[in-house]
Amino acid sequence: MQLLGLCFILSLGLAGSVQAGEISATERQAIVDRADSISRLHSLLVLREGEAVVEHVRTGPGLSTPANIKSLSKTVLSALAGIAIERGLVDGTDQPLVELLGSRVPDEVAPEVRDITFGHALSLQTGLRKTSGRYYGAWVQSEDWVAHALTRPMVDSPGGRMIYSTGSSHLAGAALVEASGRSLLALARDWLGEPLNIRVPDWMQDPQGIHFGGNEMKLSPRALARFGELYRLGGVIDGRRVIPEWWIEASWTPRGRSPWSGDRYGYGWFITQLAGDRSYHGRGYGGQALFVIPDVALTIVITSDPTPPSRGGDFDRIKRLAASIVSAAMTD
Repeated sequence: MQLLGLCFILSLGLAGSVQAGEISATERQAIVDRADSISRLHSLLVLREGEAVVEHVRTGPGLSTPANIKSLSKTVLSALAGIAIERGLVDGTDQPLVELLGSRVPDEVAPEVRDITFGHALSLQTGLRKTSGRYYGAWVQSEDWVAHALTRPMVDSPGGRMIYSTGSSHLAGAALVEASGRSLLALARDWLGEPLNIRVPDWMQDPQGIHFGGNEMKLSPRALARFGELYRLGGVIDGRRVIPEWWIEASWTPRGRSPWSGDRYGYGWFITQLAGDRSYHGRGYGGQALFVIPDVALTIVITSDPTPPSRGGDFDRIKRLAASIVSAAMTD
């Protein structure tokens, strides 16, 4: 495991120097033109080796103003989970979820719920019927989001197939609240906002006052870029260790598979290939996206209109845009 971790960190530090090339002015303009063809897109920010090479605002609040990142919040939540484990607040990803949630667990949960781990909630493999999609409205209108999510019927075994459900990530967030005795807002501000020097505004809470775990966070594109750079650089930024390197490795290890895109999923991150290079991304409704491509030293942030309706094919266009940026950053 130690050798694997060392190889992982070396790959983060060396891969960019192997394949990365310059992005010419002509290529940058072509990237902007492609971005402008995506009707819902608000902004595009591209960092190459930590330096901004594309800063484009098509519409919307701009690059420095917090915007709703929707389910990209799951990626941020994963970072908090890793820090909590490193600090000893959570035993690890194998710790039973009900053990962390304690008195928040209703009596009527199915027996299989006791086999769900903290890691299963982060990788969306709880086995519980989803709260997203057509079930979302009933869930967020319920009196207790945690209890509602935990009492969904079991449709698979814990650790089985990926079932995309914001209810699962909210359970992970609630577990962090119980384990730390602090709000997710306080954790996000202390563990990410302060070391990254980014603003973390307050966001939506459930009826029990637990901040939404996995949705509705608000971060600016520049803040997201800093967050992405933190992962690209192996958890250290400005000389300060923020996230343990083993957690990045664990988060970027494929566990489930998206039933829609076919992309693999780790702890809050999708894993795929863009222009032949391994890419890691978080995504949110409407076209919010953060891509980290270590092999070409790229961090890409895309924000879009977060309001309904959102066409199903929009994210495919965003992935093609990201792939074109990766291609432009590669040497011939």
